[in-house]
Amino acid sequence: MTVDVDDLISRIRYSARLDTGPRRARALMIQGTSSDVGKSMVVAGLCRAYARRGLAVRPFKAQNMSNNAAVAVDSDLPPGPDGTVPRGEIGRAQALQARACGVSPSIHMNPVLLKPQSEIGAQVVLRGRVLGNCPARIYHHMRQRLIPAVLDSFERVAAESDLVLVEGAGSGAEVYLRASDITNMRFAEAADLPVVFLSDIDRGGTMAALVGSYVLLSESDRARVVGYLINKFRGDFSLFEPGCRTITEQTGWPFLGVLRWFPGADRLPAEDSLALERAAATSRGKLKIAVPRLTRVANFDDLDPLVAEPDVDLRWIQPGSPIPADVDVVILPGSKATRTELDLIRREGWDIDIQAHVRRGGRVVGLCAGFQMLGRVVRDPLGLEGPPGETAGLGLLEIETEISGDKCLVEIDARDRLSGCRVTGYEMHMGRTTGAGLARPWLTLDDGGDGLRPEGAMSADGRIVGGYLHGIFGGDDFRSAWLGQVGAATSGLDFERRIDDALEALAEHCESNLDLDALLALAR
Repeated sequence: MTVDVDDLISRIRYSARLDTGPRRARALMIQGTSSDVGKSMVVAGLCRAYARRGLAVRPFKAQNMSNNAAVAVDSDLPPGPDGTVPRGEIGRAQALQARACGVSPSIHMNPVLLKPQSEIGAQVVLRGRVLGNCPARIYHHMRQRLIPAVLDSFERVAAESDLVLVEGAGSGAEVYLRASDITNMRFAEAADLPVVFLSDIDRGGTMAALVGSYVLLSESDRARVVGYLINKFRGDFSLFEPGCRTITEQTGWPFLGVLRWFPGADRLPAEDSLALERAAATSRGKLKIAVPRLTRVANFDDLDPLVAEPDVDLRWIQPGSPIPADVDVVILPGSKATRTELDLIRREGWDIDIQAHVRRGGRVVGLCAGFQMLGRVVRDPLGLEGPPGETAGLGLLEIETEISGDKCLVEIDARDRLSGCRVTGYEMHMGRTTGAGLARPWLTLDDGGDGLRPEGAMSADGRIVGGYLHGIFGGDDFRSAWLGQVGAATSGLDFERRIDDALEALAEHCESNLDLDALLALAR
């Protein structure tokens, strides 16, 4: 992977060369004792809870590492000639938090997004736009130069709100990263933020995690911590109260409350693909769907609406396991490394399983990178997703894809002319797909403009389909129509209402478990 560091740095300077308005917001930062302690969900709940109190609340996370991304407003660029608002991308978690606040997501809510493409490298997105691919060791040394852009974005968010809820990344006590940190204690110092530590008691080791964090932090960073919260507690908390007293005695940090286990967590999009390692089969419906667990799976929340359907049994197939012969549909999800995933599919023998599935009359759906995999070949001449070269696809659709440097970021709200169903979602990809298969599109979208827009491709018998549209199953009309086509019962589920109801329940959970007035008083 070749990186022109000077070119990257010049783009960083350009992106940071902006004016900001006056800061009027108070801010509070939630850091974790480790990854996956529930920071994103707690911030989302607090966002909705404080927004319900009439405050203008905004989320902020300086740096996120996730292949789950969302389209967001790019206010750095002027509208297009047709008045179209430019779009960028941010982490899905910050988009959900923005929704909890009742506002549209902005690129400034998550100014740095890292999208892993290999074990040692990631695509770097700064303020919604791709800077380039960067090995971890190079990014480690260059990221401190991102601080001006990150602080500028924070001030922009703060200028339009009463309260900013800032989320840290991973563990806030990774002191070996402190010198180049842009998202935990170094950022807290630069932005002068009070910090609350969050620990997940469900995984165990909470006392050691909190006291250990205190021991590792410098005196100045310790003084910035205004208290700690315990998350995901089950049972009788009085049994752990002596532990809290010990933590406070050892650290001097006050105990700010306990968030008990939130049973509605599975109704909200998961941020981290770690959730897929724990995913169990729904084991409910008669429609069996298999989804191969890809190495760099992206935007896997595309499938959440199907999981929520009572007549669907969706299973993530982990490496080392075959695709079961009795499934009705195989879905290939998005990924940040299409050619790498094709190699994985062949190593696992999943290509043989899929071909056998097709011969039995089974259906296959490809979403974004999964759509590319269904074609004859995927070319990456510039090495944008790995070493330059090309890889044979699965050959199920008459298409070819070349990975290009221009990223497509488009929000879709249209109607499929053939089915009459409303279709919503977004495109977020770098590949350009061509071939005879496109003459038979999966969808024909009509957005009320001057023309119709073909989307994706399908086989002659209609059993193999694919397209670039993320979030397509979130549209209730389309999902119901598709389920009917593949032989499943429809439930009348309002998926967007389901998410909003879960956010409301999470806000109520925060209200009933925490002293929100006390937390707000700690913000400054």
